[in-house]
Amino acid sequence: MSKFGILTSGGDCPGLNAVIRGAVLKGETVYGQEFVGFRDGWRGLIEGDTMPLDRSSVRGLSREGGTILGTSRVGPYAEHGGADVVKGVLADLGIDGVIAIGGEGTASASKRLYEDGVNIVGVPKTIDNDLDATDYTFGFDTAVEIATESIDRLRTTGNSHKRCMVLEVMGRHAGWIALYSGIAGGAHAILIPEQPESLDQICAWVTSVKNRGRSPMVVVAEGFRLPDMDVAHSTKGLDGFNRPRLGGIAEVLAPLIEDRTGIETRATVLGHIQRGGSPTGFDRVLATRLGMAVTDLIADKNWGHMVALRGTRIVRVDFGEALANHKTVPQDQYQEIRVIFG
Repeated sequence: MSKFGILTSGGDCPGLNAVIRGAVLKGETVYGQEFVGFRDGWRGLIEGDTMPLDRSSVRGLSREGGTILGTSRVGPYAEHGGADVVKGVLADLGIDGVIAIGGEGTASASKRLYEDGVNIVGVPKTIDNDLDATDYTFGFDTAVEIATESIDRLRTTGNSHKRCMVLEVMGRHAGWIALYSGIAGGAHAILIPEQPESLDQICAWVTSVKNRGRSPMVVVAEGFRLPDMDVAHSTKGLDGFNRPRLGGIAEVLAPLIEDRTGIETRATVLGHIQRGGSPTGFDRVLATRLGMAVTDLIADKNWGHMVALRGTRIVRVDFGEALANHKTVPQDQYQEIRVIFG
């Protein structure tokens, strides 16, 4: 019987557990595969820290958020020994290959391990929906739903006080969550990293809404920059990948809008609420399908690849293709909704 290890790395997101469940159920039933989980991402793989994964341990998991395996920002290289250590751990545990579930950083590490001789495949994960090789990533739909509900809730309090409300959502390089939730929630302005907008333009939209007797609703992605900002707003140091921890651009914009327009303005930073809770039905289905499909990948020994969604089909792409480009919001897609701002 072939034995495989599963890990979840990087930021958590709704749907991770559904991937694990889909892989274990199909892998056991169809291929007779055996699974263990590595605890806390790459750390568990490096240290050989595992937990058993079978039908009973994944029962009911598709509706649970987070990840039963835990996750971390630890990488397999740098001071952790890289491929030689990983190969030694896999050999000691009798594990034939690894399923790595994660985003761009996880895919980059997986690609390097594969090139160094480790049997590894991937499942894409990011709530930002910014991996170009797949049409949608699980977790994105849930994040959009949470952000949309937040817009709806902020509208009622904004209307009561005749305030401008600014909601900040996640999105370092790509504004998909802001765009989709903003459209769904009927925001009067959507500000994304790909499309700088001037303070004058933002205030013009806000004033136009106020002049119609409405309470302005602005949605902004954390990576948005005003034209005079060289980098995205960050005051919280670096994350585990030495990237600036973003967050707080809404709290920068709110007083600027209030000073310029005279409209009382409040900021809300949604933060990790977008990552938490139960996944939507769409994300449960997508994650389950990806988990089931990755067992086909390892059965075929198609190492160095990941599963992805193209249209409604699950396909296979190699790590190089998956990492070739960020999927950012195209200008024409932003412009088609920008015309109704204000």
